[in-house]
Amino acid sequence: MNSKSHYLFLFTVLFFIAIKCSAQDTAKNIKYDFTLLDLTISSWINKSYYPGASIIIAKDNNIVFEKYYGNYTPQTVVYIASAGKWLAAAAIATVVDNTELSWDDPVEKWLSEFKGNPKGKILLRQLLSHTSGIKNYHSEPKRDTYNKLDSAVSDILPLDTVFGAGKRFEYGGLAMQVAGRMAEVASGMDFETLFQRNICIPLCMKNTHFTPVDPGDGHSPMLGGGARTVIKDYINFLNMIFHDGLSNGNQIISKESIREMQADQVKTAKVYPGEYVEKGLGLYHTGIYGLGEWREKVDENGNAYQISSPGWAGAYPWINKHDGAYGFFLAHVQGNGTKQDGFSPFYGAPIISSLTSAIVNKNVE
Repeated sequence: MNSKSHYLFLFTVLFFIAIKCSAQDTAKNIKYDFTLLDLTISSWINKSYYPGASIIIAKDNNIVFEKYYGNYTPQTVVYIASAGKWLAAAAIATVVDNTELSWDDPVEKWLSEFKGNPKGKILLRQLLSHTSGIKNYHSEPKRDTYNKLDSAVSDILPLDTVFGAGKRFEYGGLAMQVAGRMAEVASGMDFETLFQRNICIPLCMKNTHFTPVDPGDGHSPMLGGGARTVIKDYINFLNMIFHDGLSNGNQIISKESIREMQADQVKTAKVYPGEYVEKGLGLYHTGIYGLGEWREKVDENGNAYQISSPGWAGAYPWINKHDGAYGFFLAHVQGNGTKQDGFSPFYGAPIISSLTSAIVNKNVE
């Protein structure tokens, strides 16, 4: 797809969504007292961690809490860092559902340049579960200087792997570029196009994009951290995931792919102490990651009932199946990610879901 056709398509997408999408339901916080959560977020704003923030929480298919802080409004567009990993994996899942692409396909099946290279044997599921062995990120200033996923992958090809595929869990983002390129080849579309067609249009996510990532022509869609969105767009996405891929009567992602995304993809890979689930939630289990999402809490059978995709800058989407609830805290930290008092937007985010669980499980009507 040439540049002119690409922008024409995106214009058509936005026009279509503007006509199709209706307004989100208004908040219905009748039964639950969110004072403590409200005070917690307000304290973060008062301490200037964030210039503003917004949050929406849904319970039993109703919005039970919605509030905007500081300079944030429902229209505020925010870069969400790793919260975009969930979106990227979901887009790739639609390609798995509708093409010959499989979670167990090796890279070399779709990217011929990897044939004869050890990275060619890495599986798609390993690329999306941080068990591929591909280096986490490019060193500066190399990061994000490419324009398309094909050139991004060309830069990744000569890099040495850090460990053997499936041997270790190491959180990062660079491997997702390879996964995205596999989806491009399998679908015959560039990533932003397939993301818009398969996720954004059917979910009325008219302000969510992976490209461009700057005010100019944009760089490649950095799947591990380059998405931007508005709060109600992401809530629409969570609603679909919560309902096993179903939205407004349409199966956006198959139930099988939803289950695969939420299943333990770390398996026998070594998990070192200090990973997000342990440090952020005080829990320790080795099955901490699926495909593009953290498995924060699991039951006695190892099934994840709380899943999430937090970003380093504060954005925090989550679903808790036991609570019948999901929510999204949208914010972007000012300055460095870790504050002098020890507050971390990444590791501190789960307090939001913990407080929500306590609130929705205590009916104060």
